[in-house]
Amino acid sequence: MPETESTVRWVGAVLPAVAAVAVSAWAGWCFAGSAPPTTPVAVAGGAALLGGACVAYWVLVRGSGGFFGALLLGMGLLLAVAAAEQATARAEVATCVVEGVRTTVQESFGEGAPPGKTVYRLALRCPGGYPAELKDDRPVAAEGEEIRVAYDPHRRVSPAPEGATSPWKAAVCAVLLLVLSTVIARASSKPPAA
Repeated sequence: MPETESTVRWVGAVLPAVAAVAVSAWAGWCFAGSAPPTTPVAVAGGAALLGGACVAYWVLVRGSGGFFGALLLGMGLLLAVAAAEQATARAEVATCVVEGVRTTVQESFGEGAPPGKTVYRLALRCPGGYPAELKDDRPVAAEGEEIRVAYDPHRRVSPAPEGATSPWKAAVCAVLLLVLSTVIARASSKPPAA
C-alpha cells in the first residue's frame, strides 16, 4: 500500500508538466494547425483537457493542497493556452495603409471607478482586402500611414500590430503557476512527521 500511495503522489507531481504539454499542443493545433477543428470542437476539447487535468490532480493529491494545487494548475493551463495563442495565431503579416481612425470611449460607472478606456479603430486598406480593421488600446498609426499588421488567414483571432503580441509574459506566469502546483503535490506526498 505505501508503494501505491507513493506512486499516486508521484503521478500528481508529474501531472502539471504533462497537462501543460497536452494543452499547449492542443491550443497550438487549434490556432495554427493546417486543418484545425471547428470552434465548438476546439473549445470542448480544451475544456475537457483542462478540466480533466484539474480533477485528476485534485483526486491524486487530495486535501486542501489538492484543491489549491488544482486551482493553480487550472490558471497555469489557461495561461499556457494564452501563450500558445499569442505565439501561433497570427502567422501572416501585411503592410496596410490606414484610411481612417475612429476613437470610442468605453465609460466606467460607479463611485471610485477607473477612468474610461479609449479604443482606437483603424480602417485599413490591405493587399487582398483583409484585415479591414484593427482595434487597439493605443494610437498605433495615423491616417495615411502604413502599418504592418499580423493576422490569422483563417480569421480565428483578431489582427494586431506586428510585434504587439508576445507569448513570454503569459508563458513565464504559466510556468510559475505550474511549478507551484508541482511543489504542492510533492509537499503533500511527504509522510506526516512522527
